[in-house]
Amino acid sequence: IVCPLVFLGGLVDAIAGGGGLITLPGYLLAGVPPHLAIGTNKLSSGMGMCISTVRLYRGGFIDLRLALVPIAAAFAGSLAGARIALMVPAQVFQILLVLCLPVAAVLVMRRRTLSPDSRPMDEGRRRRMLALVGFACGAYDGFYGPGAGTFMLLGFAAAAGLGVRDAAGQMKIVNFSSGIAALATFALAGEVDWILGLIAGAFGIAGHYIGAGLVMKNGSRVVRPIILAVLAVLFLKTAWD
Repeated sequence: IVCPLVFLGGLVDAIAGGGGLITLPGYLLAGVPPHLAIGTNKLSSGMGMCISTVRLYRGGFIDLRLALVPIAAAFAGSLAGARIALMVPAQVFQILLVLCLPVAAVLVMRRRTLSPDSRPMDEGRRRRMLALVGFACGAYDGFYGPGAGTFMLLGFAAAAGLGVRDAAGQMKIVNFSSGIAALATFALAGEVDWILGLIAGAFGIAGHYIGAGLVMKNGSRVVRPIILAVLAVLFLKTAWD
């Protein structure tokens, strides 16, 4: 049950984020307890993200100079979001999410949002926008989580003016760093099934490798429909919950 869904989730995640919408329910469907499922999912998805991150970096779609600030901002945002989650019922955020998802879908359908090439922008302003998006999406990731990579990609494209492939690359390395931090947290708590996670991670690596190749070859033609599908699934799931 788990391995095919982790492969599919890795393929989607490498292209547009949101793979956790597929992989985490796979673990739960297989009867893995919730906290153990989340921790094990972090292991298998982290293995896959490592591969797609390296492949996109070697393809020239990750600028490490630009990535350092949003990495730190996303980490700080995730810590803040997790603390807020302890005080605010998740249902409050779910209602807000249902209202925001159609707006995100409209942004995706605008050609300017996911253009192939980056827009000219002052480098200082671009860094600030990347940091702001990184912090906001990190906070969302810590508070609730599903689709965080998708929202990050959209933010990097719309607010920071990055082309779709560059946005996907920057999103991947920022998302990867926050995933590693989360994995360490769950591992220290003993909430990782290492055998299942490592086996599933091999399938995640295959999915991420293929997905990263599709991003490099087809760019916005592949990313736009995948993002719309992820947003639709997230909308239906959140509305149902």
